[in-house]
Amino acid sequence: MATYSKIQVIQTMKETGMVPVFYHSDAETAKHVLKACYDGGVRAFEFTNRGDFAQEVFGELVKYARKELPGMIVGVGSVVDAPTAAMYIQLGANFVVGPLFNQEIAPVCNRRLIPYCPGCGTVSEVGAAQEAGCDLCKVFPGDVLGPAFVKGLRAPMPWSQIMVTGGVKPERENLEAWFKAGVTCVGMGSNLFPKDAVASADWDRITGLCRTALDIIAEVR
Repeated sequence: MATYSKIQVIQTMKETGMVPVFYHSDAETAKHVLKACYDGGVRAFEFTNRGDFAQEVFGELVKYARKELPGMIVGVGSVVDAPTAAMYIQLGANFVVGPLFNQEIAPVCNRRLIPYCPGCGTVSEVGAAQEAGCDLCKVFPGDVLGPAFVKGLRAPMPWSQIMVTGGVKPERENLEAWFKAGVTCVGMGSNLFPKDAVASADWDRITGLCRTALDIIAEVR
């Protein structure tokens, strides 16, 4: 069961402006990364459903966050079907993110008052997702669609709350372009978690990257 309300989750994403996106098959490594992000100021974290037994790692992360990281909101990503969403909700997911919009997932999340952030690549998909109750839609892949897509979308639909994922970097030029276009927040993956940093357990480096990204976001908004 989710610990945080739908309003709390979306407000936290909006206030911090960034949701790290991460997957690792080892629960202890994932915990260290989650803690490193927390120390860097992150308060909403997406663990992706990308490997065998990912749900077991996710369950451990949720328990760890509840016990050790007050205020850290943990959600699940890469969800493409309703049964998977339901499973993760039972494991404590506070939000559900997908690379695509599946209208069957929306009522599962709505019933439990959990944000569903579907991946959308057209204005029509965003509109359909909003009709289904998705308050925050994910523009994906961001590096393909670009900031101009977000700006163009929000011109006739200014109420839209957008999270962009794909190609987002902890760099001023990149982040400034997205926030000037009107995104609510960004999802950031590999650029926050260099493979060598994870492999060498350089958690301070990850903390620094998170802190830098959040500082830039605060400046460019």
